[in-house]
Amino acid sequence: MSTYIAPVRDMRFVLNELAGLEEITGLPGFEETDTELVEAILDEAGKFAAEVIDPINAKGDRQGAVCKDGEVTTSPGYKEAFQLFCETGWHAMPASPEYGGQGLPHLVTMAVSEMWKSASIAFGLCPMLTNGAVEAIVHHGSDALKAKYLPNMVAGVWTGTMNLTEPQAGSDLAAIRTKAVPQADGSYRITGTKIFITWGEHDVAENIIHLVLARLPDAPPGVKGISLFLVPKFLVNDDGSLGARNDLVCASIEHKLGIHASPTAVMSFGEKDGAIGWLIGEANKGLAYMFTMMNHARLNIGMEGLSVSERAYQHALAYARERVQGAPIGDRSGQVKPILHHPDVRRMLMDMKSRTEAMRALSYWVAGHMDLASHHPDAAQQARSQAYVDLLTPVVKGWCTESAVEITSTGIQIHGGVGFVEETGAAQYFRDARITPIYEGTTAIQANDLIGRKLAREKNEAGETGFTARALHAEMAALAAELVADGQLADLGHALATAVQALQEATTWLLQHYDSEPQAAAAGAVAYLKLTGIVVGGWLMARSARIARDHLAAGSSDDFYKAKLTTARYFAQHQLPQAGGLAAAITGGSSSVLELPESLF
Repeated sequence: MSTYIAPVRDMRFVLNELAGLEEITGLPGFEETDTELVEAILDEAGKFAAEVIDPINAKGDRQGAVCKDGEVTTSPGYKEAFQLFCETGWHAMPASPEYGGQGLPHLVTMAVSEMWKSASIAFGLCPMLTNGAVEAIVHHGSDALKAKYLPNMVAGVWTGTMNLTEPQAGSDLAAIRTKAVPQADGSYRITGTKIFITWGEHDVAENIIHLVLARLPDAPPGVKGISLFLVPKFLVNDDGSLGARNDLVCASIEHKLGIHASPTAVMSFGEKDGAIGWLIGEANKGLAYMFTMMNHARLNIGMEGLSVSERAYQHALAYARERVQGAPIGDRSGQVKPILHHPDVRRMLMDMKSRTEAMRALSYWVAGHMDLASHHPDAAQQARSQAYVDLLTPVVKGWCTESAVEITSTGIQIHGGVGFVEETGAAQYFRDARITPIYEGTTAIQANDLIGRKLAREKNEAGETGFTARALHAEMAALAAELVADGQLADLGHALATAVQALQEATTWLLQHYDSEPQAAAAGAVAYLKLTGIVVGGWLMARSARIARDHLAAGSSDDFYKAKLTTARYFAQHQLPQAGGLAAAITGGSSSVLELPESLF
């Protein structure tokens, strides 16, 4: 079994050279953060991930959480690790100092969260959901709710959940049936069942604060009639102490393909008199409020795709360095060498490495724009950055997670037959990765959001649609032209230019057909999401190559820059060419998706 080592060198490169860390630490509100502090944070976080979280990951996979009589016991070591995580301040990093947090930039907290998720996706889900619940309460809760619940949630003394899905509804939130009945004291009685509730019941914290979507008795039908409620496991007294157990229970936890250490609960609310809850914000606006938490979660699930890919790569690389089998093709030295010398093993490792680095570049670049959108003093820059965040959130979620399934599968392939054997540990990453394109909105949901709300329905004052995407395409095309004129990097420029052109053609076709042929557009939605991820990832890798080349030209002898040049070239030669095929599938492939009669399936 390999040991996780945080890729701090590449993280620093992306933070400083691509995502604009220095500019972001200079924004209002981040005065106490500088690049030196961030370097120290990365180093310490890497140690914590490697020394505390990584050692419990395989154990948690082998012995997952256990539910008995409504009480959940977490996997061995997870309770102790989480408590140490909170005691050392890691849990409070993303939150506002107003509630006991550290108020660090999104860019920094996202980088650190990559480490937690690489060391154990199951572990990282608990603080992720809690911080998402904190965000929702901060933006939409009353001052009384904030004062009563946020300090302990930020500290990790209490954790948070998101309760959306119901057995009969699935992803169709318009079909939810959970009810909320108002009481004379201003509270509500909640009754209903929710499924797939991540860390819905556990023993790592004193209390669990559930955010629950439910309907009021007079609510209009559909999504317009959904409200959001705060429903604690234990009621909280006015002095902040814990009171009686609320009327909610974990009916069971799921037996899953992966993330075994993360208890995924079926939650039953109101088996007796009704669980006591409090309305967050205004009635019938719950779905909009929950999207604050969901968008936070979607970016973080995309980060899970990046994280598990990095971990699978490290695991496969360690095996390839050690495993000796056969003579490499064309090698007449007579020496016995590890399989790392075999061309196809190198191809697979380069594929894992280059795609993981492209995902990191994309995720961090979007995180940087989150900070610009919330803290930049110029309103126009705020709007531009928010538009990029909105456009690329479904891409981070969808492309990174779909890629992770392929990358972790490649990790098994590098191990050969023993990769299929659980003892090697390679299979866990594949199993853990498989949920990531599903939860928090499937890849199809992300893709439909991308081509719908983020592309076809986005209009500026002139009535132009898809203007944010077009602006990004123009920025990428400009870099491609600069690289074509650059003798050393012309090959990257040509590859990027061809890929951007394919993306532009697919975008134009979707905008022309979205209203008139919605099913044809939807048939190509996932291909468009993947196309966008590959091209934007290729653009950022090309930027990385130019930066690396400039450092080398200035006299740097750092082998990191040489490796970055090679990795960027691999991505340009092996990933960017897929753009043409994806664009062709979007513009000309809908008929084969839709024509077959139902009886012939």
